[in-house]
Amino acid sequence: QVQLMESGGGLVQAGGSLRLSCAASGSIFRIHFMRWYRQTPGNERELVAGIMASGNTNYADSVRGRFTISRDNAKNTVYLEMNSLKPEDTAVYSCNALITTGLYGTGTSNAWGQGTQVTVSS
Repeated sequence: QVQLMESGGGLVQAGGSLRLSCAASGSIFRIHFMRWYRQTPGNERELVAGIMASGNTNYADSVRGRFTISRDNAKNTVYLEMNSLKPEDTAVYSCNALITTGLYGTGTSNAWGQGTQVTVSS
């Protein structure tokens, strides 16, 4: 089993910054990618940013240039540095990872965190 634990959400004024963290734990053989999604009530979940094992990254157009995703492979942790925050960034942010599991890498887990609230006031 694999678990993802997010932290770092909160309330911030427009123009401010927050850093989200997501740590994976459990029977991890290899993490293929880690992604951040966000969702607001009544809307579909939106992919915010992703990072591959190779280090390649991708961003939603709405956050490119303001958000930075990074990972610490030794800690099985992904970060989302969010700068110049806007009220429209307000959402529940969730971490997702595709992980090969088990001692010999025979399992697969598409794991999700519980989500963390980010609120940006105007």
